[in-house]
Amino acid sequence: MRTREGTLEGGRILTVADESAVITRVRSGEREAYAELVRAYTGIALRVAVACGAGADAEDVVQSAFIKAYLSLGGFKDGAPFRPWLLRIVANETRNTVRSAVRLRAVAGREAALSRGEPLIPESADPAVAAVEEERSAELRAALDELSDDHREVVACRYLLEMSEAETAQVLGWPPGTVKSRLSRALKLMGGLLATAPGWESGPEKGGRGGGDGDG
Repeated sequence: MRTREGTLEGGRILTVADESAVITRVRSGEREAYAELVRAYTGIALRVAVACGAGADAEDVVQSAFIKAYLSLGGFKDGAPFRPWLLRIVANETRNTVRSAVRLRAVAGREAALSRGEPLIPESADPAVAAVEEERSAELRAALDELSDDHREVVACRYLLEMSEAETAQVLGWPPGTVKSRLSRALKLMGGLLATAPGWESGPEKGGRGGGDGDG
């Protein structure tokens, strides 16, 4: 949940000023203060790791990312937001892990995590409607897994994690123009994949959004 003051994670709103205060305490020798940042951003860090393909290794990836972030605090720019900086470390750590992990483990873990994150259908809903929604959710996950890593990551950040284009650019380490072009291309690819699924009348962004097809 977002507010004008900051981001609500783990039950507490952290502003950039809050983050800076915690980092100052850590730098001054109060190492246990770092736990406040860990508690605040573990949830979103795990979701980024899963979205980027960490699968069953998500918790290990996040733990490693927090350690690397802690060790790099000396070079962290004063007054800068900590969250996107941390999530970029998580994304990079995930890519390194995925390259050396068994691909099937990553896919299975990601699908399970995305399934847990889906909105629940009320028990009173029509069973036929529920069955259709479940089928379409499975088709969406299958289409997502057919994308390249870059295309899957940009879709996950923008639509599964609901990040802005600016945040997505920071987390993935891409120029804003690259985010736009890869997102446009990914949505067109997903639309094409879903168009071939039985009973799927209109996939997300069928026909694609405006914009170039290049990967910037």
